[in-house]
Amino acid sequence: MREPKKCIIVDDEPAAHYVLANYIKQNPQLELVFQGYNGIEAMDYLRENPVDLMFLDINMPEISGMELLKIIPTHPKTILTTAYSEYALESYDYGVIDYLLKPIYFPRFLKAIDRFFAVETAKVKTEEAAIVNSVSVKVDGYFMDIELDQLLFAQSFGNYVKLHTIKRTYLASITTTEFEKCLPEKNFMRIHKSYIVALDKIETTDKDFVVIKNEKLPVGITYKRELSDRIKK
Repeated sequence: MREPKKCIIVDDEPAAHYVLANYIKQNPQLELVFQGYNGIEAMDYLRENPVDLMFLDINMPEISGMELLKIIPTHPKTILTTAYSEYALESYDYGVIDYLLKPIYFPRFLKAIDRFFAVETAKVKTEEAAIVNSVSVKVDGYFMDIELDQLLFAQSFGNYVKLHTIKRTYLASITTTEFEKCLPEKNFMRIHKSYIVALDKIETTDKDFVVIKNEKLPVGITYKRELSDRIKK
């Protein structure tokens, strides 16, 4: 069974907390991790903790639910809970997946949860489809697939690129800039005008170079800060 999705309730009415918390407890796919009674408490919690789903009231003192969505640049999937329906259209501009009118009945709550999991499933499928496992390049006049988990680094060689893999080196008919566009950004990075490296293949680093399979590769001054930040993550 997969891990339950982390939920929070943000509402200034204790009665709403009681109802929603009871509904959440009846669903093993959900886990209630926080209950806040205003937007400030929610912002403080969201800054420090990952959350999958937020049940958010619109009409709250100081910061309304809509204002909270505008303030937080990246917020969890959100289901709005309110006694008023006039904000329904505006709310969908902020990635709200459903809108529950109070009093909230359990069948309607379950429908909203089904919609949330449908969105989550679609998101996972999109991410899986976007995963790049190999790149097709021309080597010796023929196209071949280079497995990206085998690639150590790419080195500029005029209008060609030397692709250093775990087993051997290939000379591909492609420019470094063109090849860089084919690579997933989270796994590869240009560290110099002439070098692109697989971040997980870096063995050691120095202020001016990195080492991959006993090869010392220079790090350009304009790439040092980004490289340092990405290695720390």
